[in-house]
Amino acid sequence: MSGEFGRIARYFAPLAGAAGLGLADDAAVLAPPPGRELVLTVDQMLEGVHFLSADDPALVARKLLRRNLSDLAAMGAAPLGYLLTTALPRTLPESWLARFVEGLAEDQALYGLALMGGDSSSSIGGIALSATLIGTVLPGQALRRNGARAGDEIWVTGTIGDAALGLQARLGQGEAAPALVARSLLPQPRVGLALAGIASAAIDVSDGLVQDVGHIARESGLLAVIEAAAVPGAEGDLETRLTGGDDYELALAVPPGRETALRAACGAVTVTRIGCLRQGEGVQVLSESGVPMRFTSLGWQHFS
Repeated sequence: MSGEFGRIARYFAPLAGAAGLGLADDAAVLAPPPGRELVLTVDQMLEGVHFLSADDPALVARKLLRRNLSDLAAMGAAPLGYLLTTALPRTLPESWLARFVEGLAEDQALYGLALMGGDSSSSIGGIALSATLIGTVLPGQALRRNGARAGDEIWVTGTIGDAALGLQARLGQGEAAPALVARSLLPQPRVGLALAGIASAAIDVSDGLVQDVGHIARESGLLAVIEAAAVPGAEGDLETRLTGGDDYELALAVPPGRETALRAACGAVTVTRIGCLRQGEGVQVLSESGVPMRFTSLGWQHFS
């Protein structure tokens, strides 16, 4: 068997779990775990927009899954499986697809995922990919952006801005340590953190810290105040670090007095307090001297 169906049978059917029915039918059949709610998220990656043509296909595959895993982490959900769509140029080497599938298999094993289905197509342009991830959460415990309250503290996991600095280096726009370049190629989604009952709101930092924290502020009807000097990360242009995006860390609104519980829930993942939420609206970034800062852009937007 050759062509589209041969590719599915050779490359993708071995990745399918029970819900995927061997990828032999038009849809999956999923029985959610008892007593859990489903959480669904979808993300896409386009060649030249979200990854470079020379990037390792295995890393492209893993980043595709991990961008979505980060969305599940922000909701406090545990991953279950995924749907995949690919639009590939007819001239794409078979070796690219083989390496791409290797990356999928590696992260499926790492995060306990299984392929449930999807769609494949040819592309007259570049490579276009999307993944829809399905996770589960206990009823009523999904973290939302709109749950913050005035007085909550703003915390972030890990470091902020590393991926943006790494991407600049990959584009020849400066130098960066190998670890920062690695962060731009392969994020570390913060899945598995037991944040229900600790954080009042959460978001993953994908489009820039300032813009994403602003989403929590807007949805919660509050003003977010970020102390720029408190934001953890590598040395580099501050605006790039705070607005560059692609970190896939979590920004959390946490009521006062829950620091100990937060640190216990995050375990080996570092967390840092970077500001607070107050009455008002919008987002404000303060310099080390307490002066409001202005930026060219608050974060990544596809349309502006």
